Amino acid sequence: MSEHRRKPPQPQGGGRAAARRAAQQQSSGRRAAPSRGSSMASASASPSGVPEQEPPYQGRAAARRAAQRGGRRRAPEAAAAGGGRGGRRSGGGAGGGGYPPKKRFIDYPRAGKDGARRWVPSWRLVLGSCLGFIAFVLGLSGIALAYVDVPNPQKLAGVQKNVYYWSDNKQMVVAGGGELNRQIVPISQIPKSMQNAVISAENASFETDSGVDPMGIARAVVKMAMGGETQSGSTITQQYVKNTYLNQEQTLKRKITELFISIKVGASEPKPKILAGYLNTAYYGRGAYGIQAASRAFYNKDSEDLTTSEGAFLSSLLNGPNLYDPYVTTESEGANLKRAKARWAWTLDREVEVGRLSKAKRAQIAKEGFPRPRPPKKAMDLRGQKGYLVDLANNYITANTDISEAELKKGGYAIHTTFDRKKMGELTKAVENVSKKALKPNQRAVDKYVQFGGASVEPKTGKIVAIYGGKDATEHYTNNADYTGVQVGSTFKPFVLAAAMDKGVRDPNNPAVRTPVSPSSMYNGDNKVRLLNYDRTVWHDRDGKEWHQANDGNEDKGRISLRTAMQYSVNTPYIQLGMDVGTDVVKQEAIAAGLRDDNSMARTTPTFSLGTSAPSAIRLAGAYATFAASGEQTDPYSVESVTKDGTNYYKHPSKTKTAFDPNVANNVTDVLKNVVKKGTGTAAQLPDGREAAGKTGTTDDNKSAWFAGYTKQLATTVGMWRVNDQAKSQRFLKMYGVGGEEKIHGASFPSQIWRDYMMQAMQGQPMEAFPQPQPIGKVVYGESASPTPTPTKTEDKPSEEPSEEPSESPSESTPSPSASDTCSPWDLGCKDNGGQDGGPTGGPGDPGDETSPPETEPPGGDDGGGGFFGGPDGFEN
Repeated sequence: MSEHRRKPPQPQGGGRAAARRAAQQQSSGRRAAPSRGSSMASASASPSGVPEQEPPYQGRAAARRAAQRGGRRRAPEAAAAGGGRGGRRSGGGAGGGGYPPKKRFIDYPRAGKDGARRWVPSWRLVLGSCLGFIAFVLGLSGIALAYVDVPNPQKLAGVQKNVYYWSDNKQMVVAGGGELNRQIVPISQIPKSMQNAVISAENASFETDSGVDPMGIARAVVKMAMGGETQSGSTITQQYVKNTYLNQEQTLKRKITELFISIKVGASEPKPKILAGYLNTAYYGRGAYGIQAASRAFYNKDSEDLTTSEGAFLSSLLNGPNLYDPYVTTESEGANLKRAKARWAWTLDREVEVGRLSKAKRAQIAKEGFPRPRPPKKAMDLRGQKGYLVDLANNYITANTDISEAELKKGGYAIHTTFDRKKMGELTKAVENVSKKALKPNQRAVDKYVQFGGASVEPKTGKIVAIYGGKDATEHYTNNADYTGVQVGSTFKPFVLAAAMDKGVRDPNNPAVRTPVSPSSMYNGDNKVRLLNYDRTVWHDRDGKEWHQANDGNEDKGRISLRTAMQYSVNTPYIQLGMDVGTDVVKQEAIAAGLRDDNSMARTTPTFSLGTSAPSAIRLAGAYATFAASGEQTDPYSVESVTKDGTNYYKHPSKTKTAFDPNVANNVTDVLKNVVKKGTGTAAQLPDGREAAGKTGTTDDNKSAWFAGYTKQLATTVGMWRVNDQAKSQRFLKMYGVGGEEKIHGASFPSQIWRDYMMQAMQGQPMEAFPQPQPIGKVVYGESASPTPTPTKTEDKPSEEPSEEPSESPSESTPSPSASDTCSPWDLGCKDNGGQDGGPTGGPGDPGDETSPPETEPPGGDDGGGGFFGGPDGFEN
């Protein structure tokens, strides 16, 4: 039988007891029993002289387990003894007894090493530590990514300005939408060359990175440390996240949050959206946020029109606006220009380097040279007339579109107006030239508080091409071109004549029968003629008193035609004509021409025909434009279109309606031509011989003066009045003595301004003649004007003196006050409460060339019309 099949010897002394003894011997440090092959040799080593028992043989599997428990290293004594079956190792502990200790998970300091070597980590420990750290960071980052959400964009990131454009599509002003000058544009309106410049200079791996570029950060640090070109370590995505979702604070928390949000944004949002967001929120200097505002601020063009060279320069501003604007002086004169040129050239070279610009194009740009931007201008400057223009456009938008005032204030709209930049300048210059020459407020107290207002409208289209709203929108807050409550006087008489030719005068015996009149009709033009009803009874006010209308200068004109009465602005024929037609009919004709049915049109007492209503300069110009257009009426408008983010929100529809028969309008024009040729409006004659028609107007107590007129192509009104716009209670003041004149008429300063402006505005325009009128109506005769006078129906009661009540009926005049009867600087009561006389406690007022109208409310009062489009904001829907 083979040795390996031999039955192992049985243990001596029985089972468990022997095992316990063996364990005790091992724990007491006794040497392990030698192998069977050496038992005889070691017998003498036993203290008792009896050889120790050999451990029972348990087979190879048991030997392997014993070897694993005892470790790989053999105890020194066992190694020295050699022998043993097959060279088996016997267990041994420290000092030669038992098993070796179990190894530590982290062997540091290192076991089995002496001196300094114990403290040098093994490569396994170093590698394990690095991998463990990386795993820890990745795990922590995963948790952070799971818990950090992309926040809602900051409110400021979405705040934009509205951009207003002149009629030639050049930018007029930026306004509204908070403090930041920003207009967001889609990526389609940002040239590819601009995108390439920013990507090349800021983040060449933008289109492929995950939103964070560790290598880019490392490169930026190295470059800056070596003194190279300054580069941002942040990616475009990170900068977009910072501008859109976070604030600009420089803290570790914000930086870490930025990294995590950037990773999420980079993984969830398309690259074009991120790039557009960055370019629309970044600051470029000069108060411009976003590429559109920057393009306007530096090159006065829209972003989509930028050249490759200009885009390269604008991209450099993202690196430091105050370092690269050539018009900003930093450490020395010209330093910024030199720095800007260097950065511009570097950007172009960088584009070539990363393959975003061809060498040929680069050479061409170099030949053209540095695209120097224009000097800084205030994009949000609302001084002068611009503030009035913006208010006018905003009011029109909220009244005629679905855009609310709140939405408009959020900004982002491109608003194309009808305002003509050249004509605006010409009207402003005309007003300023006359006022500077005539008014001396430091020498004459009466020259203080003088205001002008004006408007210019195209008859064919209704476009408001120019206005004069006041001296400065940042100082004088009322837009004088819009509703002010200023009465228009005799400029209203053409509507009376139009009503008489269109609707006719009533038959005294049958009011249902009407007879259209001819401008050759005859009326009594004497001063203070007794006013009659259409049926030839004497008109009485509510107190039972008669009314005797005064003419300018109390002049008697005798039997006079309506044409001549208009020529010299004689009052008595037109107040009687209004009674014969009916003031309610006159009102409807005025509204048909384009005036608004506001509160100032509510009181249709006899003097209504002489201009007690108070339409705005814009509305009056629009109504006169109806005559110029041969009876075709178009509402004045100020906004052509409104767009936002490429979406059209409004486009003005062309709306024209027939107000009068063309022959009625042409006959009115023919009469008004006579006023300019040889009547009260001769000061408005145009030097080039161009045909013009118009009418002067002056109100009671010389509190306002107007000239309204037109050519075939343009209708313009100019008004003048006096009011302390800083007073708590604004009342119209008398203008006697203003500009050194005894009295201010429409024929004076307003006519001069009208002529100076129209002379410039019509330059280069064809000489268009008005249509020749055809005979119209029938020659009728008013009371005391007929070749065969008829008895006048009167009541039994005798005539009384004119009433002094101004609110519901006219009042007779009193002597004109002297020029010294004005507000002095120290007379606070006069400043705050001066204005229309003839109220319940005042006299009836001066006989102007127009009327003694009811007292008007101050600008913006409860009785105001709310602007030329009506409503509280100045417009009607």
